[in-house]
Amino acid sequence: MAGGLALLAVLLRRPDLLYLAAPIALAAAVDLVRPVPSAPSAELTLSEDVPLEGGRLQANVRVIARDADVVAIAVPVSGWVQPPGGRTGVVAGRPDRSGLVALAVPLTARRWGRHRVGPAVVTVAAAGGLLRWGPWPLPARTVRVLPLTDRFEGAADVPQARGTIGVHRSPRPGEGSELSGIRQFAPGDRLRRINWRVSLRARELHVNATVAERDADVIVILDGRYDAGASGGIDGAASGVDIGVRAAAALARFYLRLGDRVGLITHGQRVQSLPPAGGRRQLTRLLDTLLDVRAPLVLTGEPEIVDPVGLDPRALVILLSPLVGRTVFDRAAALSRLGHPIVVIDTLPEDATPPVESPWTDVALRVWRLQRETRVHRLGELGVPIVAWRGAGSLDAVLRDLARAGAAPRVRR
Repeated sequence: MAGGLALLAVLLRRPDLLYLAAPIALAAAVDLVRPVPSAPSAELTLSEDVPLEGGRLQANVRVIARDADVVAIAVPVSGWVQPPGGRTGVVAGRPDRSGLVALAVPLTARRWGRHRVGPAVVTVAAAGGLLRWGPWPLPARTVRVLPLTDRFEGAADVPQARGTIGVHRSPRPGEGSELSGIRQFAPGDRLRRINWRVSLRARELHVNATVAERDADVIVILDGRYDAGASGGIDGAASGVDIGVRAAAALARFYLRLGDRVGLITHGQRVQSLPPAGGRRQLTRLLDTLLDVRAPLVLTGEPEIVDPVGLDPRALVILLSPLVGRTVFDRAAALSRLGHPIVVIDTLPEDATPPVESPWTDVALRVWRLQRETRVHRLGELGVPIVAWRGAGSLDAVLRDLARAGAAPRVRR
């Protein structure tokens, strides 16, 4: 602009235009003689790498740009980790005297799974906007959102306990904390088990009789082959896979907290299997495996459910399934015939509807539900309990019945 005004002043012989060009040229010269900012450096980090569903986190971008005027960042996200205002969070700020600017974009994790945040785009402006650096992409970050579940509290009964240490009552006498009666003192009994009130009354030593307490193996089988219903995240509706994943996480936490060994088998796009183990490390592995559960994108037929390999015959099997198709009923019946104590949890949402509607949708849906109810009834006749997942207390009555049946004497033919 200053050069153009000077050229017009010469061509038109108007010196007044030089007075207008002089301040513009002076301002431009002052900005241009300022030192050119060096190439900025930036880094994208997340405040939390493993948040829970519904949890809040921040995408933090740290930029060092000396002699810069304004630094702007844009953080696009996809999936279920989103900023409050939409799918892209944009923030701008000015560097301090050292050239450092720290910007943060608030995010909300609305659904479990593995999600990508970024790549973030950084733009730096200097010299009053005459110099611009960027846009410069930063590598995306992966966040693992754990499924949020209600605190599951249920009965600690299992049909067949095993091992030597645990919280499950065994029918055999042993060194436990569960009182089974009072008997006379015998050689080998510990003095701390003497019941002095009964001994003084009977004038003979009596001791408290206890039963052994054992741990158990729990195998959770998650059927994720069909994702019935639509997912709305933590604040909306839950699909069949959502209910199954959250229920599996709650059951794993509960039984691992009791000291049991928990294994996991998932069926979805691929089959994943974790052998039974205990401890916090096993819980971390189980939750990490659940994040990869996805229903197959294309179905050319009903996917098979593989037979569990090396399954302990005394292990409690919990099958989580929307009970869609024929294979899951056949597999549950086969496990029951082999003598495994098994519980089936129905994860089909109550408001599940077909994604495509036609004039025959209502009739087809009615026929399918009748077939499903018939198969559920036949499975129940084999002694396999089927319950719907309702959070805490969903399995109390079923596990007590299985424990009584497992403790009952059997007649061998």
